[in-house]
Amino acid sequence: MNSHSYPVYLAPMEDVTDPAFRMQCKRFGADRVYTEFVNADALVREVNSTTRKLHFATEERPVAIQIYGREPESMRDAALIVEQAQPDFIDLNFGCPVKKVAGKGAGAGLLRDVPKMLAITQAVVNAVHLPVTVKTRLGWDATDFQPATHTWWHQTGQPFILDLAEALQDCGISELAIHGRTRAQMYSGEADWDMIGKVKNNPHMHIPIIGNGDITSPERALQCFRQYGVDAIMVGRATFGNPWIFQDIRKYLNDPSKPVLPHPLQWCINLLKEHVEASIQYTGDERKGIIHSRRHFAASPALKGLYDFRQTRIALLQATTKQEVFQLMDYIVEHWGTADCH
Repeated sequence: MNSHSYPVYLAPMEDVTDPAFRMQCKRFGADRVYTEFVNADALVREVNSTTRKLHFATEERPVAIQIYGREPESMRDAALIVEQAQPDFIDLNFGCPVKKVAGKGAGAGLLRDVPKMLAITQAVVNAVHLPVTVKTRLGWDATDFQPATHTWWHQTGQPFILDLAEALQDCGISELAIHGRTRAQMYSGEADWDMIGKVKNNPHMHIPIIGNGDITSPERALQCFRQYGVDAIMVGRATFGNPWIFQDIRKYLNDPSKPVLPHPLQWCINLLKEHVEASIQYTGDERKGIIHSRRHFAASPALKGLYDFRQTRIALLQATTKQEVFQLMDYIVEHWGTADCH
């Protein structure tokens, strides 16, 4: 089995998929990486902090720059700016569920205005020469599984996401990524991979379908490829503090008969330190870089399940200097060094 016939991507995540983290994930075998969300309006206004998100290293390729917005004109103009940065793909965010995005009619908010979503998609596809991809969700809420309640629906009797996928394909996108939850679910409950599989196996679909949601282990990654037939999978929250998950998945896809062995704690801590260093360099500020790394400390499997770890964990999440963080990490290795991380 050739694992590269099963592509594994790093999902776009705000405040997570910055260059420092993307490079780590790429090193461990991510087949494609995505930038953080880029606000189309801010990009058009040339806001420095937004324009900075377009920067990526050659070593990251293939890389997708993801943009979000709520109007066809600004999304088109933003896509033309993104094209000048020469990524491999321009990705349209129709899936972000957070209130400050979806509540303003962008991201997953466009699931409530499909004609505008399609107008945005068509405007961007027509404007640029790069491949345009889309990431979305199954719908806004559970009512999107009932044809009679959706004003846009073709009334074909098939699930909403199947009609939406066909319509997006008709706009000329090159790939579609689907997170197997509705916006109302946010990140709760289980991702509905059966629905993702229905899109992939719809005979009217001919573009690649990327599945996203709850890929937390190499075993689950292989299952999603085999059971649902997707062309690629996208790993999101399971990468926090765990860039080596791509290496683990890659090894398992290459040979499922061999169990993926845990990693020495010292090795995992060294990688967390490396991320801190890179985050400080990226933000240009020691304190900001450390704060930016905290979600990785909090979620890393390296720091899960350690006996009597609570006070050390609190101290690590409150540390504000590199010296403090590294001293605490050395203390962790000294006191829990016989532990492994998965």
